[in-house]
Amino acid sequence: MKILADSHVLIWWLSDPGKLHPLVLAAIHDADNTVFFSAASIWEIGLKVAKGHLKVPPGLAQVLGADGFDELPVQVVHAEKALMLPPIHADPFDRMLIAQALHEGLVLATRDRLIAQYNVPLLKA
Repeated sequence: MKILADSHVLIWWLSDPGKLHPLVLAAIHDADNTVFFSAASIWEIGLKVAKGHLKVPPGLAQVLGADGFDELPVQVVHAEKALMLPPIHADPFDRMLIAQALHEGLVLATRDRLIAQYNVPLLKA
């Protein structure tokens, strides 16, 4: 399975993995799966850190890479797909993750209930 981790999944992975659903933890640990983190999530998390709302280890992308996560860059095709999504979710970062998951054929690991209203494969986080 190819999985895209939502930003909160990444934060919980680093700070409190017990918050994650056991199926997500098992999927992340499964060597047969590829787990991605989006450049959009790094940006979103970085904005929260800059506002003082969150603390994460320095070099977040490198830390995630060392934990076996693969980087998923934001591409123009992802931005175009995000622009075509129905206006169910207003958060631009979540819209980007939805678009990336749809375009790349990924299962989106999230606990966000609004995302479930899109036709995107989900793994409950």
